[in-house]
Amino acid sequence: MDERRASTADPTDAIVITGIGMIASVGNDRESVWRAVREGVSGVRRLTPADRMPDCLTIAAPIEIEPEQPGQLKIISLALRAAGEALDDAGVYRSGIDFDRFGCAISGHMGDISGALGPQAAARSADSQAVPWISQCLPNSGCSIVANRFALYGPRLCHSAACASGMVDILSAIRSIRDGQCEIALAGSAEGIHPLFAAGFSRMRVLAEHEDPSQAARPFDRSRNGFVMGEGAAMFILERLSHARRRGASIYAEVVAGRMVADAYHVTGIDADSPSLTYLLKATLDQGGLAPRDIGYINAHGTGTLANDVAETRGIRRALGTAAESTLVSSTKSMLGHLVTAAGSVELAVTTLALRDGFAPPTVNLTDPDPQCDLDCIPLVGRPAQVEHAVKVSIAFGGTMAAIALRRWPDAVSRLHPRHRAA
Repeated sequence: MDERRASTADPTDAIVITGIGMIASVGNDRESVWRAVREGVSGVRRLTPADRMPDCLTIAAPIEIEPEQPGQLKIISLALRAAGEALDDAGVYRSGIDFDRFGCAISGHMGDISGALGPQAAARSADSQAVPWISQCLPNSGCSIVANRFALYGPRLCHSAACASGMVDILSAIRSIRDGQCEIALAGSAEGIHPLFAAGFSRMRVLAEHEDPSQAARPFDRSRNGFVMGEGAAMFILERLSHARRRGASIYAEVVAGRMVADAYHVTGIDADSPSLTYLLKATLDQGGLAPRDIGYINAHGTGTLANDVAETRGIRRALGTAAESTLVSSTKSMLGHLVTAAGSVELAVTTLALRDGFAPPTVNLTDPDPQCDLDCIPLVGRPAQVEHAVKVSIAFGGTMAAIALRRWPDAVSRLHPRHRAA
C-alpha cells in the first residue's frame, strides 16, 4: 500500500455513490425493485408450511436464487447478487482501479448452525463440496465471502447494529475512505430470514396481522399493528469525487452527511418524546451545512408499530420545525417489509433513486392516517418531487440510530427504460 498517498487523503473531497445493486421481494435487480416501489407494488405474502417458518407468518421474500455453493446461506447469496450488480453498475472492472485500496463493509448476519449439529454433521463435514461450517457461524462471513469473490483487498469492516446495521457499515466505509485507508469501497447489507429469527419476533407480538397479506404492513395508519419481515439486499459503491472523475464514473448522489447516536431508553423501544432522534437529525443537517427547509424527502424507519411511528413523527417535527409541513415522508416498509439487517441499505438505495428520478415513493395501505402521525406520508400513490436533498433514517433495537443525508447529483441519469418512467 502507498502509505504517503493514504495519509494525504483530502478531507474536503466529496464522497459520492457510483454504483447500486439491490434485490428485494418485488424484484431481483435495482431497477425492477425501484419500478415496483414507485408503482406501490407490495411484495408481501403469507408463507406455507413448506417454508419452515412459524405458522401463518406474513413475509416479504424475494425471488429464489441459486446459491453459488451447496448449502450456502440465503443471506450470502443475496449479498453476492447485490454486490455483483453494484460493481458492474459502477464499471469498476473497466476502470483500472487499484483493488489493494478497495474496501468492503458488509453487515454481520445471523448464522445457521444446523449444518454443524445432528447425526448428519460428520458426513457434511467430510463432503468437500459442502459449505464450511465456519462460514455458517461467523457473523462476518458474508463480508469475507463477498470480498474474496470479487477480489477486494482493502479494509474489511463488519458491524452488527440490528436494524441500523446497513447504515452503520455504509458510514464506516465512508470513514475509511476519508481516513485514506482506501479510495473506493463496496458497502451495504443483506437479510435472509432464519426460522429462529422469525419465531423470536413472533413471540414478541410485533409482527403485523391482516387477512390480506398485501395490506398487513400499514405504517402511520390508525389500524397498524406491527411490521412484516422482509428479505433482500442492497450494496453501494462509494468513492471520493476526484477518484470517480478520474475514471469517468457516472454518479447517483453525494453523501452530504451521516451521523449515529444512541437512544439509551429501552432495548426494543424508543423514547416517546424522541429527543435522540431529534438530536440525530439536527446533527446530520449541521454536519452537511443544511437547513431544515433544504430536506425535500425523508425515507422514514416507519415500522408500523404503534409507539415507534408516533415517536418518529415527533422526532422529525421537532428537528425540522415548521419546515416539516412541506417535507415529504414515506415508509417503503409498507411494500418491502422490514428487512432488519438490510433495512437501512435497501431503503437508502430507494432514497437515492428517488433523488435521481425526482419521484417520492408512497406509503401504501395508508388509508386512515393516524392523527398523531401528522406528516405528509405520501399515502397510497407516489408523486413527482424534484428535491435536491433527502435523508434516510434508521432506528434499531439496542438503541442505535443512524441518518444519512444525500444531495442529488445534477447530471444523474435514470437507468429506467423510458416506458417505466412515471409521468
